[in-house]
Amino acid sequence: MATHEVTNQVPPLSGHDVADDPALLSWVDDAELHSLGKLAGSHGWQEHGRLANAFPPVLHTHDRYGNRVDEVEFHPAWHELMNVAVSHGLHAYVDGGHLARAAKFYVWSQVEAGHGCPISMTYAAVPALRAAPELAESYEPLLTARNYDFGLRAPLGKHGLIAGMSMTEKQGGSDVRANTTVAKPVADGYVLTGHKWFTSAPMSDVFLTLAQAPGGLTCFLVPRVLPDGTRNRFFLQRLKDKLGNKSNASAEIEYDEALAHRVGDEGRGVRTIIEMVNMTRLDCVLGSAAGMRAGLRQAAHHAAHRKAFGSYLIDQPAMRNVLADLAIESEAATTTAMWLAEHRPRLGLAVTKYWVCKRGPVHAAEALECLGGNGYVEESGMPRLFRESPLMSIWEGSGNVAALDVLRAMKREPESVQEFLTAVSGVHRRIDKALNELGTALSDVDESQARRVVERMALILQGALLVKHGHPAVADAFISSRLGGDWGVAFGTLPRSTDFASIIDRAVPKL
Repeated sequence: MATHEVTNQVPPLSGHDVADDPALLSWVDDAELHSLGKLAGSHGWQEHGRLANAFPPVLHTHDRYGNRVDEVEFHPAWHELMNVAVSHGLHAYVDGGHLARAAKFYVWSQVEAGHGCPISMTYAAVPALRAAPELAESYEPLLTARNYDFGLRAPLGKHGLIAGMSMTEKQGGSDVRANTTVAKPVADGYVLTGHKWFTSAPMSDVFLTLAQAPGGLTCFLVPRVLPDGTRNRFFLQRLKDKLGNKSNASAEIEYDEALAHRVGDEGRGVRTIIEMVNMTRLDCVLGSAAGMRAGLRQAAHHAAHRKAFGSYLIDQPAMRNVLADLAIESEAATTTAMWLAEHRPRLGLAVTKYWVCKRGPVHAAEALECLGGNGYVEESGMPRLFRESPLMSIWEGSGNVAALDVLRAMKREPESVQEFLTAVSGVHRRIDKALNELGTALSDVDESQARRVVERMALILQGALLVKHGHPAVADAFISSRLGGDWGVAFGTLPRSTDFASIIDRAVPKL
């Protein structure tokens, strides 16, 4: 028998359009985006996202008879999510179509982030593969085809391909020049022998990888299956037991004379594969921005329906400050991500990859706290969002790697500094003041100060883009707090002059 009536509980957040996001729609607003947004906001697809993480992939190294198979079994929900992503072209590199693709990736990533990894790598593989025109001619049409064709078969006989990337090794990590995998020339290409420490999405059809050829570190394309249908000598050793990103398989692999095709010149491996790395760094920014928006939406929805101490949380001044602060951070990330997708500036991408991805975890933690104890339980979905949030800062170069990359870019490509200055100068007096305070740091930075300088550059860039493309209330509050110093340390410390109503209204989902 019931001992009480259930009251003051927040209704499920479903049946909405995830693309109904003012910061996003100022960049892209079309029927396909809203169609995808409605799928993303539906209960059914949210359940697919949950199931793909509740039942993570399982490695099968051998079949029941003892034959080596090296296959990974995924829950059917994973394949459903992949099918939607591929059929909407989220994986497809299309010259001139990066903004529209970024908007869709941002929306669909909010359903489930893990399957975004192989989608991102497939998108990013194409520009790197173009360093080998004959390979690109064969593989690019399949890497951009809107057909999800799962299964280990000869790649050129499939209807569509998924690509992976396999660079790091035990002894080097981000220092890929320390790689020891050896590439030996043979009659029909090269054979690779060595171990890779982190290979995401190991059931992909082809992989871009690095190995030491006679001429130095070189980029290669490695198929899982050879043209005659036999398995390449590419063996899965184990799957990583990760903090988050549970739906996506990440493996340690062994090459034992695996057949590979050279991409680019020998000794130019880093320069070749950096084309892929830069595109996946863009998706790191998009993924962090998507996570922020998802967390903000949950927090605002909860606050709009939950009462405490006699009034709805969303009407209480302290909570309004927190929600507005989270909304400002989210809109700054989204606006910058869309600008990067459209313009893809070298320095702006490196700066933003560092900062936006660093902000993801602290944003997720504060959004979770808005739900109180309810946010700490798995059923809310917030723990999954929180566990996912550190990944984007680690993937494709953790914080120090990203910050030092900015310093290298400024030294080696001085034109990128001028491009950055052109994008932010003369937009707002406080932004110009911040640039002046930055002073000579843009030309001569001590490495110990790399994070400090890059953080300031990122805030300047975000502030300028919000002035140009954002809502005035959001831009004003961002500049007053992040650049003007009228801010505390934690979220929820915006100045009293903030237009809380205008900012929060943009954050509450329309059901």
